[in-house]
Amino acid sequence: MKENHTNQFLGEVQLINVSKSFLESNKTTVEVLKDCTMVIPKGKLTALMGPSGCGKTTLINIIAGYEKPTSGEVFLDGQPIGGPGPDRLVVFQETALFPWMTVYQNVMFGCTVQGIPEVEAQEKAHKLLQKVGLLDFKDKYPSQLSGGMQRRAELARALINDPKIMMLDEPFRGLDAMTRSIMQEFCSKLFEETQRTTLFVTHDIEEAVFLADQLVIMTYKPGKVKAVIEVDLPRPRHFEMIGTSRFNELRQHALELLYEEATKAFADGMKSAFDLIEGFSRVGSCR
Repeated sequence: MKENHTNQFLGEVQLINVSKSFLESNKTTVEVLKDCTMVIPKGKLTALMGPSGCGKTTLINIIAGYEKPTSGEVFLDGQPIGGPGPDRLVVFQETALFPWMTVYQNVMFGCTVQGIPEVEAQEKAHKLLQKVGLLDFKDKYPSQLSGGMQRRAELARALINDPKIMMLDEPFRGLDAMTRSIMQEFCSKLFEETQRTTLFVTHDIEEAVFLADQLVIMTYKPGKVKAVIEVDLPRPRHFEMIGTSRFNELRQHALELLYEEATKAFADGMKSAFDLIEGFSRVGSCR
């Protein structure tokens, strides 16, 4: 049964001509994002895909307010994003659980910072730990949990703050294949219950198609939106649909678009390697 959330929990993000450049140590300016325009619809799960180096994590950091764009505008529900806020929460690749806190204390942390009354916070924490299947492990420390359980604890810690948008940056990276599959199905079920706006970064095409309502494909260096694919698979999602013809059509479409960009990334990497070898050769010949 879906939770009856009001629109205050269903944030829509708009990026308009967002560009981001960094100055490297050798004083070279690197343009990571260029004229990136996209919409993350409220109440939908958007999967963000592209080759390494296309600016996916940078884009998340800009939406979260951790970084400012060099140019362009970012809006949440029509209001400009000027910095970090509890209405936008990120679950990163590496675990961010505090190792000295129990699962319960980690989940409660956001409520403590925001000054939410203790009774209300305890009730929310209890419900969320039950929802993610960790109520019996609430007194355990992160080191006592499996990788999948740590991921679930991090999701509960983020959800307790009632963010308008959740951003997950390759959250299942490093998990074994079986645990990853279980977490994908769990994440899909959790999204379908909450209908909370979600941006999910992944390199796994099958994972993206299974979870998402739309796929956003990024170009390689500088990153901008190459294509948006609407995923019209019915919900609730079950792994049986991975073998359907429609699932395979969507996966193939995404694969073709990503292959073009991955080829560019590979060629760029080979060029960099050859340039490095040539540089070493020059140094050697000068000795």
